[in-house]
Amino acid sequence: MLPEMRKILYSTDLSKGSTAAFEQATYLAKKTGAEIHILHVVEKLSTDAKITFQTYVMDSKSRHDILKERVHHAEEKMKQRQDRFWSELHKEDAAVRQQIKSIKVVEAYPAETIIKHSKDIEADMIVMGTHEKGIMHTFLGSVAKNVLNRSRIPVLIVPLPEKEND
Repeated sequence: MLPEMRKILYSTDLSKGSTAAFEQATYLAKKTGAEIHILHVVEKLSTDAKITFQTYVMDSKSRHDILKERVHHAEEKMKQRQDRFWSELHKEDAAVRQQIKSIKVVEAYPAETIIKHSKDIEADMIVMGTHEKGIMHTFLGSVAKNVLNRSRIPVLIVPLPEKEND
């Protein structure tokens, strides 16, 4: 029996290239009837960044507010991208929007969080994009590589589309 596609985890870094990956996740959901779960991980600050941040922003409430704003900004960007994406689709294709069951923005470590979230929602596939097309070394050092190596479900890595000629 062929595997059933019930839940797709689309992980986005909110880069320009992430639209191509979302198009693939949407296409798969349309063809299979699968739910789409969207995840964006705001990467935690490194230890060095935290020390610098604490050195220059003395007030703990201000530090908390600034860190909270990072997540809020990502949520706003996600909403804008979603609205634009769905408004540009044909009405028949836009109906797939009803298959989106969750949209989460969290502050954490990306690869670990993507793997954990895929398990939590019992995803059948992870869909994510790349940053650089054709630069395998850069790609292999990325979050995508870590997810690909650790996942026990299929991972679809969508490359950036070719640039259109002028």
